[in-house]
Amino acid sequence: MNMEKIAQLQEIIDGSENIVFFGGAGVSTESGIPDFRSQDGLYHMKYKYPPETIISHSFFVSRPEEFYRFYKDKMLALDAQPNEAHLKLASLEQAGRVKAVVTQNIDGLHQKAGSKEVLELHGSVLRNYCTRCGEFYDAAYVKNAEGVPKCTKCGGTVKPDVVLYEEGLDNQIMSKSISYISNADVLIIGGTSLVVYPAAGLIDYFRGRKLVLINKGATARDAGADLIITDPIGEVFSQIEVR
Repeated sequence: MNMEKIAQLQEIIDGSENIVFFGGAGVSTESGIPDFRSQDGLYHMKYKYPPETIISHSFFVSRPEEFYRFYKDKMLALDAQPNEAHLKLASLEQAGRVKAVVTQNIDGLHQKAGSKEVLELHGSVLRNYCTRCGEFYDAAYVKNAEGVPKCTKCGGTVKPDVVLYEEGLDNQIMSKSISYISNADVLIIGGTSLVVYPAAGLIDYFRGRKLVLINKGATARDAGADLIITDPIGEVFSQIEVR
């Protein structure tokens, strides 16, 4: 681990009380949740259909059994625990340094770690609703259901509150994320290659002082960053002191 860069990150964090963190799948891989694009990610696994097809709106509607087989197996990691990145970000929020976490993840680990202001661009596996009557169901109900989970009240199909391919992002969450990012003094981006739009486009709204990228691989924004760290994000944050 590059301790010189860790020291630079510590200095940036210590010097700001208006930090926004923008994170992707790489934030949760150290908690045992697979990402999509790495060598052992979901896109490299062999299924009858590619993952981006399975987790699309039209596939959910036309082949709900296939959708839920993949979803329960690969996207419901209900035993996963927050890692050092989640925990330290929550501590930095409590210390008044981090104002918001904007995440592409759907696992709820930031909230589990104690973060309060979490903007979930792609929704959450922890919320599920009947497509017919709107009744709420938790993730355990979906996980334990035989085949396609059905509403106990009206018999409708229960759908996770996650943004599938072909679906639009929530406008209110998008505008709130834009507001936080455009007003931030420091933007720390972690665990994302910044290739998924429209989420990646939020970075264009940053006008602050320091842009930090923490990702194991290169990103589309490396050229404009003030600090780039290529170590695992949990290990990086384990070195950061909250003060």
